[in-house]
Amino acid sequence: MEWKEFTAKTVDEALTNAMLELGMVAENLEYEVIEKESSGFLGIFGRPAKIRVREKLTLENKAKKFLSDIFSTMGIDTEIDIIYDEANTTLEINLNGEDMGVLIGKRGQTLDSLQYLVSLVINKNSDNYVKVKLDTENYRERRKETLENLAKNIAYKVKRTRKPVSLEPMNPYERRIIHSALQNDKYVETYSEGEEPYRKVVINLKKQYHETRNTGKSNYNKMNNKNYNKHYSRDYRKDYKEYKESKIKAASTENA
Repeated sequence: MEWKEFTAKTVDEALTNAMLELGMVAENLEYEVIEKESSGFLGIFGRPAKIRVREKLTLENKAKKFLSDIFSTMGIDTEIDIIYDEANTTLEINLNGEDMGVLIGKRGQTLDSLQYLVSLVINKNSDNYVKVKLDTENYRERRKETLENLAKNIAYKVKRTRKPVSLEPMNPYERRIIHSALQNDKYVETYSEGEEPYRKVVINLKKQYHETRNTGKSNYNKMNNKNYNKHYSRDYRKDYKEYKESKIKAASTENA
C-alpha cells in the first residue's frame, strides 16, 4: 500500500481521518508526521498538521501483495486467505477460485514453486524463519493420501517379488511422506538416491530377511549381523558415516 497524506487541525485528528477513510484501526497502520500543528501568533494563523499513512507491512500483507501481483499478471481471479500462527511461526495460505488446477500444476509443481517464492519474500531480512504452507482445494492432504496408498501398494509388490522398486522423482516433502508411511513396516526399507531435482525413493526388502525359494513360502529370517538389528535405513547409515568422517577431519585440523 502506498503512502497517503492527511491534513487536519492536529496529528490525532489527521490519524482519525485516516482510520475512517481506510477502514482500519491504528494498530494496523503506520504513519509519519510531515508537519506538526502550530497555533501561530496569539492563536491566529495557525498551521494544520500533516501526516502520511499506510497499512503496516505485516507478513500477511507482504505475502498477499506478492501473490496478488502474480495472479493479476496471470489474469487469475483468486481469493487469498492467510493465517499467521505466531506460536509455531507458520504462515498458512489458502487459495480459492475457479480453475485452481493451473496453480497446482503437474504433481503440485506450480504450487510448490509459489510456496517457495512466498517463503523467500517474507523471510527476506527477517531474524526468525517463518514456514510457509500454501494450498488450494485441499490438494496437500489429497496428495498425501495418494502417496501413502502408493507406498503401501509398492511395499506389497516388493514383498511379493523380492525386487526393489524405484518411484518417480519427488521433492523432499513428498519423499518424507513415503518414508513415514513405511517406517514401521517389518519387511521393507526405504532410502533415497540420485541428485535433486531427480532424487527418488527406493523401496526394497530389508536385508535381514529372505524368502526361501525352494518351498515358495515366506520364511523371513534375520541375518547374523548385529548392525541390522537396529533397523537403520541406508540413508541413516550414510549420514552417520559422513558425520564420523567430519569429526575425524575436525580433530586432525585441531591437532595440526
